[in-house]
Amino acid sequence: MKILVLNSGSSSLKYQLFEMPNESPLCSGLVDRIGLPQSTITHKVFPQGLEKVFKMELPIKDHEEGLLQVTKLLTDQDAGVISSTEEVKAIGHRVVHGGERFATTTLITDEVKAKIEELFALAPLHNPPNHLGIVVAERVFPQAKQVAVFDTAFHQSMPPLSYRFAIPKEMYTELGIRAYGFHGTSHQYVSKKAATYLQNPRAKIITIHLGNGSSMTAIDSGKSVDTSMGLGPMGGLVMGTRSGDIDPSIIFHLINERGFSPKDVNDILNKKSGLLGLCGFSDMRDVKNAVSEGNEDAKLAYDLYAYRIQKYIGTYTAVLKGLDAVVFTAGIGENDAEMREVVCKDMNFFGIILDKEKNKLRTADIREINTEDSKVKVLVIPTNEELEIGQQTYALIQK
Repeated sequence: MKILVLNSGSSSLKYQLFEMPNESPLCSGLVDRIGLPQSTITHKVFPQGLEKVFKMELPIKDHEEGLLQVTKLLTDQDAGVISSTEEVKAIGHRVVHGGERFATTTLITDEVKAKIEELFALAPLHNPPNHLGIVVAERVFPQAKQVAVFDTAFHQSMPPLSYRFAIPKEMYTELGIRAYGFHGTSHQYVSKKAATYLQNPRAKIITIHLGNGSSMTAIDSGKSVDTSMGLGPMGGLVMGTRSGDIDPSIIFHLINERGFSPKDVNDILNKKSGLLGLCGFSDMRDVKNAVSEGNEDAKLAYDLYAYRIQKYIGTYTAVLKGLDAVVFTAGIGENDAEMREVVCKDMNFFGIILDKEKNKLRTADIREINTEDSKVKVLVIPTNEELEIGQQTYALIQK
């Protein structure tokens, strides 16, 4: 069965086509800079296990046109992998915010689309393009079942101690203000891989998803029990441009005493803070280059980024009442050996001892980078959110 996975952003469209249930990707791609004069499409196919890349630059005015271009590539004589779009039996959509309404993967109906629209205010940068991707896919693939996989769903197992804030009760009961968490698809995927590797379905695991957006999750027996992001994807760890945790009084000081508007403060905390605010660079590779050149601001940014991760490891070890493994994943987590070393430094009292030589090795599969005498396993597991969405979509429509 062929399942297409779509991740629709404000100006981009990521996709992968899987042959299920053997989980092999037939193709993957990215439509970027949608709505701009020089849109690009990068399309990859994998004949006999080899990667073949097709690139195009052309004006793409909207997501519908972008998806139509994707369907042309899927059936193209040279770049195609199917003979007809009717071969696609289901489409799995990444939807960032599902609120409390959606705790599982869901077949999309008009009612589901309406509920996703109601959640626009909780994820204004993400849910609108996710919703648009669904609407467009329904037009382009009318025969396929449409399925929503929510970033927040994995975290719906959290107890009230984790998701409630100490604010007036009606703000939760009437306004839905609580911690929802994000990156759930990634945390779920790598934690399942880790539990299988450990041969322990009841393992206590901390997953560390480090990219331009970053978050951590405490997982007990396959269930999320706490996570670092809250109502929106701004809290917790230091990120590329997002502040992570701050004292709330800063917001009111800026508004009431310094004359900033609420929009100004939102822009500052979302787009001008994090690594960018600390040292002027939002990309960790640029931060590291600046550190090597003696930039003290970059050194502080790098160390603060690691320090915040260490704080959460301590917090979540207490929450879990023990720890079997920590898992690094996503762009920085998988590729930055130095960051992993800094995070794990002097963590012996938690049973975390990194093997520096193993940490430097690069493989495509699961890597165990702890010493033999480390009580806690330290794992590097490449995330695959698209595959997790494909798996969940397949499981739902098979019922």
